[in-house]
Amino acid sequence: MSLKKFEVKLISLTKIYSFYLLVSFGYILYHGLTEEKDLKSTFALVLGNKVELNGKPSDRLQARLDRAVFLYKENSIQKIIVSGGIGKEGFDEAKIMKEYLIANGLNANQIIEDNLGYTTEKSADNLKEILKSHESEPILIISQYYHLPRASYLVKRAGFNNIKTSYARYIEIRDLYSIFRETIALPYIIVVNSFFKH
Repeated sequence: MSLKKFEVKLISLTKIYSFYLLVSFGYILYHGLTEEKDLKSTFALVLGNKVELNGKPSDRLQARLDRAVFLYKENSIQKIIVSGGIGKEGFDEAKIMKEYLIANGLNANQIIEDNLGYTTEKSADNLKEILKSHESEPILIISQYYHLPRASYLVKRAGFNNIKTSYARYIEIRDLYSIFRETIALPYIIVVNSFFKH
């Protein structure tokens, strides 16, 4: 292949990839930041995130929990499932999340811990065991906006069809990297599910 032909192909591929990124960014932003007017749900799934070395939720995780507290006090959700694993900092994310919710006025009996939610996929799959016969109940997923399209897909794949989402009211410059990561993670999980999960 001549250098000229190689350059032409490289430019074409760059244009295609740039278009894909633009469409993906738009899709993630639109679906992540769009909420239904009525968020009333039986259960809310709050997905875990980093716990700081001092044992406190990171700003991202706190924003997710604060959104759950707000919606609970607005009577939009009845029970909250906190899902996370043991982070590299050594803390049980779900335990820390539950403690934060209780400290902010929630009843411990209304909080369900999932200590095995090491990944978003695992959190979604764990819902089957946690909720069992409640698959038809409305479930509200709470996370960062860029995370919600993939989380929704995985929860739906786990057998739950009545899904709503609400995004944490927290934005940081790191979101640009996170959105880019989701442009790869979301299609990857869809392709893997389509070809290897049947």
